Amino acid sequence: MADLTTNFAGIKSPNPFWLASAPPTNMGSMVERAFDAGWGGAVWKTLGEPIVNVSSRLAGLDQGALRMIGLNNIELITDRSLEVNLKEIYECKKKYPNNAVIISLMVESRREAWHEIVKRSQDTGADGFELNFGCPHGMSERGMGAAMGQVPEYTCMVTEWVKEVSELPVIVKLTPNVAHIVPPGRAAQKGGADAVSLINTINSVMGVDLDTMIPYPNVNGMAAHGGYCGTAVKPIALNMVSELARDAEFNIPISGIGGINTWRDAVEFLLLGAGNVQVCTAVMHYGYRIVEDMIDGLNNYLDEKGFASVNDIIGKSVSRVTDWGNLDLNYKVVARVNNEHCIKCNLCYVACEDGAHQCFDFDENKFPVVDEPECVGCNLCALVCPSPGAISMVRLDDGSNPMNWKEYSANAPTTPKSHGS
Repeated sequence: MADLTTNFAGIKSPNPFWLASAPPTNMGSMVERAFDAGWGGAVWKTLGEPIVNVSSRLAGLDQGALRMIGLNNIELITDRSLEVNLKEIYECKKKYPNNAVIISLMVESRREAWHEIVKRSQDTGADGFELNFGCPHGMSERGMGAAMGQVPEYTCMVTEWVKEVSELPVIVKLTPNVAHIVPPGRAAQKGGADAVSLINTINSVMGVDLDTMIPYPNVNGMAAHGGYCGTAVKPIALNMVSELARDAEFNIPISGIGGINTWRDAVEFLLLGAGNVQVCTAVMHYGYRIVEDMIDGLNNYLDEKGFASVNDIIGKSVSRVTDWGNLDLNYKVVARVNNEHCIKCNLCYVACEDGAHQCFDFDENKFPVVDEPECVGCNLCALVCPSPGAISMVRLDDGSNPMNWKEYSANAPTTPKSHGS
């Protein structure tokens, strides 16, 4: 069986599965139950000046029968005193010395405030700090959370303040509510961060009740934007993790967060450069025990692929991500239909006719047929097909003449500019 232990920025953990800073890590008894279930680490719900939360505070996005594929929350940091939290962190770490316990912090943007909370927190026996520069609602309106993470100079500055007094590794949690994730990532590194974690939640309004016309979640007839998370944000998170992982100037570890429900999701993050993963929404939906399947699935995957350690797959797919202009313009695939699996639902025809490139017709037996010279290989028909194996994408070129956009542009005939243009 493969070795799942990790050493993330100097923080040892029995496996790469951590709980993210959120309701599932709100108190010691919860984190201890999570460790009993098999979680390798936990990032404690963010500490700072205790606040008062609103009721209600969550809203879900459903897709047909699938419940909560996305989750919106307007919950803020801990509403429990710093003294109580620090006492429970100390007791938890003492009981579970082999599990990673990380303290998430957020205070006002004063050097003294950051120094004070770091000094008070690091004697708990915890393994590291995570600086919450990502919370997009409530705290950001007070100049904290995403208000810090959206300005690289502030990210660097506060990280430097923390590193002045911290005796523990420092992880900076980045906000996805930026145009480009690399500048804040580089800023955290410049400030001395030992690692980063991403993504935090995305600004969102989940929807509106069409009867009352009040957006969700309803707080006495009013609503506010909140943080979006869950299954639906995974592609955004994977993109941002991979952007940092392939940046030549960025070279500190990444903790991947966003839409992780299964071991497969976790492996995708690891392949794209994450050194471990953090999970929240899936636990809120299904409970702590989902980690059992994650551990088993990851073990089986590593064994099947012949890897001795989970660390052997970290970043394996990073070199496969590139800019669009580097893609091979001569790579050619087309759709082909396997009549043995086709159920004649005609979804491929409708999707291609109305949403793609009109390259489907029907044979005498009413099976769909692809006009291959007209097919651009967009994949839409295969994506909408409900019958596995009915449509496959087949490669036509032999790979002997790859050509990217720069090479194409250099050889393309130029069109003379018209006079007066």
